[in-house]
Amino acid sequence: QVQLVESGGGLVQVGGSLRLSCTASGGTFSTYTMGWFRQAPGKGREFVAAISRNSHNTDYADSVKGRYTISRDNAKNTVYLQMNSLKPEDSADYHCAADKRFRIFPGRNEYEYDHWGQGTQVTVSS
Repeated sequence: QVQLVESGGGLVQVGGSLRLSCTASGGTFSTYTMGWFRQAPGKGREFVAAISRNSHNTDYADSVKGRYTISRDNAKNTVYLQMNSLKPEDSADYHCAADKRFRIFPGRNEYEYDHWGQGTQVTVSS
């Protein structure tokens, strides 16, 4: 059973940065497409970023493109989300997710992902 544990969330001021981490256990991390999603109170889950198993392909939501960077270290079973120039509207619970199917290009649809972490909270204060 794949388990995903996020860390790195917290309270940050507008314009600040945070780096989220998600460490996997119980599976073969290097074969998974990995994604980050977020959910703000009262809103649905929103795609943020995703990365292919070999890091060759990444995808970003328009709302974070140019500010966020997704990366992974397969030797450490960890995927990262570097978030810069944070805005109040970036405040949400951030979840990482794993897609065990082979994909050249990472997906944006939450239903493509099989395993989810519990999330880490990000609050951007103005």
